[in-house]
Order: sequence, then C-alpha cells, then structure tokens
Amino acid sequence: MSKAIQAIRGMNDCLPGETNKWQMVEDAMRRVAGNYGYAEIRMPVVESTNLFKRGIGEVTDIVEKEMYTFDDRNGDSLTLRPEGTASCVRAGNQHGLLYNQEQRLWYMGPMFRHERPQKGRYRQFHQFGIESFGIATPDIDAEVIMLSARLWRELGIEDFVTLELNSLGSNQARADYRDALVEFLTLHEDKLDDDSKRRMHANPLRVLDSKNRDVQALLVDAPKLSEYLDEESTQHFASLCKRLDAAGIKYTINERLVRGLDYYNRTVFEWVTDSLGAQGTVCAGGRYDGLVEQLGGKATPAVGFAMGIERLVLMLTELDKLENIRATTDVYVAMVGENAELAGVALAEQWRDEVPGIRIQSHCGGGKFNKQMKRADKSGALVAIILGDSEIEQQQATVKYLRENKEQQTVPFSNVAPLLEELIKG
Repeated sequence: MSKAIQAIRGMNDCLPGETNKWQMVEDAMRRVAGNYGYAEIRMPVVESTNLFKRGIGEVTDIVEKEMYTFDDRNGDSLTLRPEGTASCVRAGNQHGLLYNQEQRLWYMGPMFRHERPQKGRYRQFHQFGIESFGIATPDIDAEVIMLSARLWRELGIEDFVTLELNSLGSNQARADYRDALVEFLTLHEDKLDDDSKRRMHANPLRVLDSKNRDVQALLVDAPKLSEYLDEESTQHFASLCKRLDAAGIKYTINERLVRGLDYYNRTVFEWVTDSLGAQGTVCAGGRYDGLVEQLGGKATPAVGFAMGIERLVLMLTELDKLENIRATTDVYVAMVGENAELAGVALAEQWRDEVPGIRIQSHCGGGKFNKQMKRADKSGALVAIILGDSEIEQQQATVKYLRENKEQQTVPFSNVAPLLEELIKG
C-alpha cells in the first residue's frame, strides 16, 4: 500500500464542519462592504515578483524571508501573492481605474507567506481587504475605520477589540525622523539585538516594532515620531480623531505603531485583542498615498486595511460567537419504497423551486427507515420529510421535527412549501 499524501505544512484544509463558520464570517464581510458602497475586485494569486519588491519594500520580512517565489518556464520570476494591496494597485493601474477617479474596492482570497505555522497563522492564509483610492481627506480614513468597527458589531466582538492609531507623517517627515532615530540607535548599538542592528540602517522604523523587551526598554528614551510630524499631517490626524470621536469609536494613540510595510504614510491603525494570545492583531491598515505612483501609475491618494480570516474565525470560535450557525441542510427527505423513491426526487425538486433558499438533502443509497433517520439526524436538518408508498398514494407527507420537541404531523403535498417557508424564516 502506497504512503498517503499529506497537505503541505502550514496549508490547511477547511473541512465541512468548519466551512459554515467561514461562510458566516465572509457573508458579514460582504454585507458590511456593501453597506458602504464598496465593490468587489478579484486579482490573480500569482504576480510578478518585482511587484512586491517595489511595493512592499525589499528590506521587509515578507520580501526577505517569507515570499513563495519561483521562475516559470520562460525564466520570469513569479511570486504567490503575500498580501493584497500591491496586487489591487497593480490591477487598478493596469485597467485605468485610479487616475482622477474615486474607487472603493474590497477583495477576499488566499495569500501565501513562508513563515513558521502557528495557531491562527498559516503559510496559506486568507484575507479580507478594503482599499479606497482618490480621496486625500481624513474623512475616508475615518470611513474605513468605521467600516471595520461595524464588522466587529455584526460579529458581536466589539467589546473584545481595541483600536490603536498613529500618524507616520509625510515622506519628508518620516525621512527627518528616520535620521534622528538612526542617530539615537547608533549611540546605543551595543544594546541592540542582531535583528535590530540589521534593520537600523535599512528600515529603522521597524526597530520600533521589535518584540525584544530589552530593545523596547531602550526605545523609551528614543525620539518620538510625533515631534517630527509636518503641520499638514498633524492637522490630518487631528481631524481623523475628531471624526472618530463624533462617531463614538474609542481608540488609543500608539506612537510606536509603524506597520511592517514600507508604503504607509500618515494614518496607520491596528485593531488588537488579547483573545488570541501573543498574536494580538486582528486588522491593520492605513494610508499609502505614494504606492500608486511607485508602481507606475499617476500620484493617487489611498487608504485601506486587511484582516486575516483564519484568525478571525479562531477568535469567534474561542469567544463562542459561532454557536448558532445554520446547518448546511434544512430538510432531509427520507423515501421508503419504490414508488416513494421515484416520486420523492421530483417532489424535492418541486419544493426547491417553490421555496428559494431552502436546502433540501434527498436520501440516496436505499436502506431501511431507521438508517435513513440516522442520516437525517447527522445531516443537521431541522426536519425530516418522510415519504412512503402509502403517503404517495394519499398525496401527503409526514413531517418529523428533529431539533424541536414537536409532534410530527402529516400534511397534504400542497401544504409542504408554506410549512418550509415558515421553517427557514424562523
């Protein structure tokens, strides 16, 4: 017997018992994006490697360590997309969607990073992303944050997440701050770990994001980014905070929040939780006004966010927010007898036509009544419709309630559809 083939480490199957959880979360995402007038865009999972090197930044963990990159048969370097924003900008530039236009877009799909798999974080993972283009004012920053806040309310986790905000300022303000930070870090280089020493010259703002406690203790005395902000960025951030205050969205200002990607400027934000252990970020985003031009388009302001669906499903599961998910089957049709099997298939089709949205599973494979009832129960259906040869002769069906303590009843075929309509409404 040959050895069974296993899934690649960190690339997980989503089994039928889990997919209904995903569908509930994905439906909420689509619904909330639609509430704000955002339109879906779908991008390929394979892109030119240069897109991510230029967009994300060559001195980032993603590009240096985590991308799945390979040469195709033509010798072109291709990469499985590690994030969605660069792909979305590439698509917008390529199809003329961005210049002198406003676009509000959302996407959902798999991303790939070669990192150590851990709870809620995998090598193939899925993200929901929001991207808005063409609006430079802080009202759109507030809108994408309010959109994410509405999603937490839809999912019932608003009390378990906290919003952190910061401003990175303009590109010039960041450059000035970068010089001051490098000067400070150079004076204390002997106290830095190897990773921080490497980042100090290539991407010094990432040192602020260090998980090393000794480095964090050192940074208490480091220059503060807020001291280097330009006046326009300061006003932009103050206006954003006022809008969030007016909307009743609570937040804290975290001056060490810089985000791990090079393309961010001005507003950056994260929604964090203590319900996922050490990996506490649920959603993150901000402004990236220079990225469209950096990737070959005309200068276009932009803001957005992304969130990992695996980690969100995990959080909802651990908080018991997914207990009342509708099963994949509403009705199980059991058929006992040759005439019942022939007529039952047609009746099930008729009821699917009459009650749009109903999910009816017809028994297949024959077998005795008790066996069919076990399968009906295992399906998760709310009711079983039982058809025997006698029921077919009398043009009626027996309805057995599987999840409620109700007496079974026998109804004419003409009454089955109204009964099923009430079933899925209630």
